[in-house]
Amino acid sequence: MTSEVTPTDGQPDDSAAVAPPLKRPKRLSPSGASAFQQCAKKWRHRYIEHLPDPPGEAALVGSFAHRVLELLMQLDSDQRTKESAREIAAREWPTWESGKDFKSLELDTDAARGFKWKSWNAVSNLWQLQTPPEIEVKATEQNVQATLAGVPFRGVVDRLDLEDDRLVVTDYKSGSAPRSARYRDEKLPQVLLYAAAIADTSGEVPSKVRLLFLGERTQEVSAEVTDSRLEEVTGALADTWGAIDVACTNDDFPTKVGPLCGWCPYVGICADGTAAVAKRNKSQSRRN
Repeated sequence: MTSEVTPTDGQPDDSAAVAPPLKRPKRLSPSGASAFQQCAKKWRHRYIEHLPDPPGEAALVGSFAHRVLELLMQLDSDQRTKESAREIAAREWPTWESGKDFKSLELDTDAARGFKWKSWNAVSNLWQLQTPPEIEVKATEQNVQATLAGVPFRGVVDRLDLEDDRLVVTDYKSGSAPRSARYRDEKLPQVLLYAAAIADTSGEVPSKVRLLFLGERTQEVSAEVTDSRLEEVTGALADTWGAIDVACTNDDFPTKVGPLCGWCPYVGICADGTAAVAKRNKSQSRRN
C-alpha cells in the first residue's frame, strides 16, 4: 500500500504557489498605449519581455525626416530654407547609413536611393503646409513627463510653437494623411496628451494641437485644446493603464488578430497571428 505524501509543516506546496504579478513599465507613452490597444500580447512581447522590435523602412524614413526637421527648425528663422535642409540631410546621412537599424534593412543601392528620396520628400513637403521662416519655435524634440489622471506619462513633442503668444503643439507624420476624416481624427489624442502634459508641467495650457502629414497626401489636421478634450484623452489613458495593470497582475494578454498581423515582428511566435496570416493569404489567393 502506498502512502500519500503531503507537504511538511512550514513548507509551502509549490503546486499551489501563485506567481507574482508582472512588473509593468514605470511610465506610459502614446506609442505604448496604442500598442496595448492594438494587441495586448504584442505589448507583452515588447514591453515586458523586451523582445527585439526593429523599425521597418517606413518608420526609419520618418525618423530620418524628423531629425532633419528638428535641426532645421533650430536654425535662425532666415536660415530655414530647403537648401539648409539639404545640407543638414547630407551631413546627417553618413551617421544614419552606418546605424544598425538602417543596416538591418539590407537595402541595395537602388533601394537605398529610394529611401533617401522618400525621406527628402517628407522633409520638403513641410513647405507645402507651412512657411518655416515665419514659425516662432519655442522648442524641438521636447521630452515631457507628467502624471495625467493618475498615470505616469512620458512623450516627446516634435515641436512647440508660439502663435499669438499661445503655445501650439506640432507633431510630424511622415506618412500620407488618411483619406477618411475619422481616421485622421483618431491621430489627435496623441498630441492632445502632449498638450495635457505640457499644461501639467508648465502651468500653461496650449491653445491648439496639430498634425502635419508630410507624405504624398500632405495635410494639416488641427484641433483647439479644450478642457473636455483633455479630460477625454486623459481618461482613456487612465483606462488603458488600468487594463495594463490587470493584465500584468493576471498575466493575461489576449491576442487581437487582424490585417496588421502580417507586419508584426512577433508573428512567428504567435499561433493566433500565424493562423490569421495563413487564413488571409489563402483568402487572397482564392480571389486571385
